[in-house]
Amino acid sequence: MADTMQFDLVSPERKLLSAQAKSVQIPGSEGDLTAMPNHAATITTLRPGVLTVETDKGTEKFVVTGGFAEIGESISVLAEKALPAADVDQTTYEALVDEAHAAYEQTKVTFENEPGPVDDAAKLLQDMVAVGTHIGLDPKQPAL
Repeated sequence: MADTMQFDLVSPERKLLSAQAKSVQIPGSEGDLTAMPNHAATITTLRPGVLTVETDKGTEKFVVTGGFAEIGESISVLAEKALPAADVDQTTYEALVDEAHAAYEQTKVTFENEPGPVDDAAKLLQDMVAVGTHIGLDPKQPAL
């Protein structure tokens, strides 16, 4: 039984990591999950959060804003936007929150009488705000 599996994290801009992973903690839209070798085949969408990859060389963390993960004999994560957590400073974090807030405001206008999409956009915004506390930054609290 192998103790690692192939892991790949890509965003539209670049490939962020390709390595043999012992475990991967994924911020799934239906809840966090940890994938390890021999995990059941799964596909999940991502919510904004911190994706943590444990390799033989140590642990690497990435801030993701959405996307999806495919778990099978390997793990492939296709992120809408992903940044190494170490590269996310207060200014970058606030820009991500501002972007999520703008998307929420646009959704409120577009789906004025449809609470489902607006509630989903509010949840994504709050998940993005919560990322700050997970990486040690001041959580900006935009008004809903």
